[in-house]
Amino acid sequence: MHRTEVVVTGLGAITPLGEGVESTWDALLAGESGIRDGVLPGHDGTGLPSTVAGTMATDPAELLPPVQARRLDRSQQAAFVAAAEAWANAGAPEVDPDRLASAIGTGIGGVRTLLKEDDVLEAAGPRRVSPRTVPMLMPNAAAALISIEYGARAGVYTPVSACSSGAEAIALGARLIRAGEADVVIAGGAESAITPITVAGFTQAQALSRYTAEPASASRPFAADRSGFVLSEGAAVVVLESAEHASARGARVHAALAGAGIAADAHHITAPAPDGSGQIAAMRKALSQAGLAPEQISHINAHATGTPVGDVAEAHAIGEVFGRAIVTAPKAALGHLFGAAGAIEALIAVLSVEHGVIPPTRNLTVAGVGPDIDLDVVAERRDAPQEAVLSNSFGFGGQNVSLVVTSACHHASRAATTTP
Repeated sequence: MHRTEVVVTGLGAITPLGEGVESTWDALLAGESGIRDGVLPGHDGTGLPSTVAGTMATDPAELLPPVQARRLDRSQQAAFVAAAEAWANAGAPEVDPDRLASAIGTGIGGVRTLLKEDDVLEAAGPRRVSPRTVPMLMPNAAAALISIEYGARAGVYTPVSACSSGAEAIALGARLIRAGEADVVIAGGAESAITPITVAGFTQAQALSRYTAEPASASRPFAADRSGFVLSEGAAVVVLESAEHASARGARVHAALAGAGIAADAHHITAPAPDGSGQIAAMRKALSQAGLAPEQISHINAHATGTPVGDVAEAHAIGEVFGRAIVTAPKAALGHLFGAAGAIEALIAVLSVEHGVIPPTRNLTVAGVGPDIDLDVVAERRDAPQEAVLSNSFGFGGQNVSLVVTSACHHASRAATTTP
């Protein structure tokens, strides 16, 4: 049976580690941290236990025309910047608008605009509220604005699935291409929700890291002394394309998106299923769609937020599918980008197979990997061919997404042996 292969031809990002893909990747490989202190915009931190977070390395508003920047929420600005880089990196492909789609996930959308305009309402009354409030706060705005910018008429999609939103958008993009509904999809995730209310809420849920004295060491996935995650912001976007369309225009292929698995825990609104069933199912579905056995995965880009319970649950689920696997945890350097997390980590998986490098996991040098984590966690970069990488994204609500990225060489070999 003919299978439509999906390839990645464009990459774009703005993160706490860098303004674009190259600077983010270089900083990640160098073991740098994007976590800083005193970064709650417009708030002095009074009454909050922590002001440690991962803000974008460059204000995205500075990278856009001033008039456009004023009309966008910060999360939308980030999505726009990442999409522009990805589109240019893909060679600005000529594509039938009716065969081009947009899918940008987010966990919450324009929450900063919502809070700001609510303050205006309380202080000055309804007539002073911006007429652009609604398009700036609605979660689907980033996907819609990108659709307008690039003339994508095949559909506009906005997965809102907490921490797995960006990964789900990429999985959805691949599904659209395989279903014959699009030839090209601009897909990814964006988030900018570092606010006093989110800090207070996650603190009350005992989810944030307690290591606020040393921001760079605050995020400690899989470490024995991990205590929680670090709030971050940013965006990552990839251009997905059918292999046939990419080949016809002579596009550079970074990697192939060989498989995607989505599964639900159906267990608890925040806690993962104790038996790891949803995470296990997502990983196995992704492997099955990619046509790969567990031992063919070179390493796993783990969701690994640094929470005591979450990291153990994922470690056990990975062990059930792969045994003692090689894993890396980029959130140690990036923090947790929520709706953008799955997108930036999928992008990192693409770079890993393209360049043959496993990025290091920061902050394992003192306490080491936790005794309840039976995984080979990469603490220093490893240079070796990476034929296939699995990237995990798990979100509140029991939403689990796993993506399998394979090298361009592996894709070419697979395409040659696929029966039309």
